[in-house]
Amino acid sequence: MTPPHLPVTVTVAFLLLFLCLPATPPAAAAAADPTPTPWPPQFHATLVMDYHGNMSVADLWYDWPGGRNLHVIRYQLAADAPYYDNEWNNGTSFFYTPARRTCRSAAVGVGILRPDWLRPGAIYLGRRDAGGFDCHVWAKADFITYYEDVKTKRPVKWVFYTGRIAYVMSFEVGAVLEDAAWQAPEYCFTKDGGLATDTTTKISDGHHGSSFIPRSVL
Repeated sequence: MTPPHLPVTVTVAFLLLFLCLPATPPAAAAAADPTPTPWPPQFHATLVMDYHGNMSVADLWYDWPGGRNLHVIRYQLAADAPYYDNEWNNGTSFFYTPARRTCRSAAVGVGILRPDWLRPGAIYLGRRDAGGFDCHVWAKADFITYYEDVKTKRPVKWVFYTGRIAYVMSFEVGAVLEDAAWQAPEYCFTKDGGLATDTTTKISDGHHGSSFIPRSVL
């Protein structure tokens, strides 16, 4: 027996409902933006720095358990290289050039960067190429743009608002510098040798005398 026909109004309603259905199943909820990988507690990185054409190579030693951070900077063709930027978790930094026996200090008022310093307030900018590396990119505090390799989670490049660019050439997780190398020279604690000590000096991003990432804004 042939079933009775549906009323026209019901048939039209079913047709409209069918036409309104999506052609494919609804997409899954968008995944949350990735978060920056915290720095390891201890590492050594080799950086090539470009500051408006002023080139340098820096060894960055980071030691969170020891509460200390050291940049050993060699400017291109500089006769008095290397230059040391020695930072401590008690808020004190020393800047010295052994070849000239000069040193100054600064009371920054904050300690070194935490391993997760990027996470609070970092804005995800998406994925970009950086010298052939597929990177996640974040910006923070209108100061730094940070590139992290998608596969290895290692930092690849840092771009600062001043125009300084740091290219990470090597990144050794767990590398530790011997304690003796962290000691500021004796002339940092005297007035001898032309020492200029300034306990109120601001950390800048200029030539000869800067932390690459001002801790006060992060």
